[in-house]
Amino acid sequence: MARFDVYANTGQSKKATPFLIDVQSNVISGLATRIVIPLRNLNAFKNVEAPGDLFPIITVNGKKYLLDTPQLAAIPLTELKEKVDHASQFQSAILDSLDRVFGAY
Repeated sequence: MARFDVYANTGQSKKATPFLIDVQSNVISGLATRIVIPLRNLNAFKNVEAPGDLFPIITVNGKKYLLDTPQLAAIPLTELKEKVDHASQFQSAILDSLDRVFGAY
């Protein structure tokens, strides 16, 4: 597991939230949980104007998704089974969104 790996969501919300991005530092990789941010389908947000620095658009396998940063959570490591992509090219946008959530500006 590595920071910014993208995993298929195997939970009940997988239709609206097909992917999860692991944002946890690799320094604390020995824990039984990982901190993830859900990637949601854009079609659920057609009429919503979300701040781009809080909800950046992330591309996974050529398709765009909304990073729902305020919904970040720790989940059991065992739920991250299928790695589908790596989002390191979006590192700056992901970290900016975390800064916005935690008030690091």
